[in-house]
Amino acid sequence: MPDYWGITGYPISHSLTPRLFAAVGEHLGMSGVQQIFLEADGIDEFESRVAGLEGDIWLSCTAPLKHAPQDRLGVKGPEGVNAVNQLMRIAGEWSGTSTDGLGFVTACRHIGVEPSGTVLKMRGGGSAARAIAAAWAAEGGLIISEEGRRTLVGGPWDSAIIEAGEAAIGIDLDAAPSGGESMHLDAEMQVSISYGDGASIGEFAVIMVAAQHLEAWKGIFAPERAAELPSLSLLLERISGAP
Repeated sequence: MPDYWGITGYPISHSLTPRLFAAVGEHLGMSGVQQIFLEADGIDEFESRVAGLEGDIWLSCTAPLKHAPQDRLGVKGPEGVNAVNQLMRIAGEWSGTSTDGLGFVTACRHIGVEPSGTVLKMRGGGSAARAIAAAWAAEGGLIISEEGRRTLVGGPWDSAIIEAGEAAIGIDLDAAPSGGESMHLDAEMQVSISYGDGASIGEFAVIMVAAQHLEAWKGIFAPERAAELPSLSLLLERISGAP
């Protein structure tokens, strides 16, 4: 059990992550962990703030901190993704992973969209786009990549890329954080992973952040307790009643 858990990046005031940590921790009977919001707009500020915290730390991280930890903290992201959104410091040693893609796939299944054989139209090429592309391709899905601020580079998803087709689901990963508006994409359904203050548990972005949080517990925070974790539906229900 860590001494601290929470969120880091900028902006983070709207983040549900501390509530998610509290809800999962309570479900597992964990108490006494201090919640933290480490607002940092760069790796220098992050390192300065985290240096004042003694003990073990579990963190979800968002922009602009998804790439910098790899070099400065010696943390390696998954192949092709080359970024992290979960960080853990145990006995002074950092580790991390990316759960964006796994969370997206789980959230899609939660709303009735099965990736296998399904076309995803995706705008953007940043860390979340690469993570989603990797996970979608691994589940047998197909991807139409639309160029946004960045181009989706080559990676483990290359064989899943198609030039055209009927997209069942679309996502604009260049939408601004904290509930920013998405560009319309030609797909049967369009979802967003950007949410702001007061977002409901029915919003795809909230479903995904809860799903990727559970993946972080399974992957690095407490894999030995994976079988005890709450279901996604239960976790969403728990945070809907949280202050």
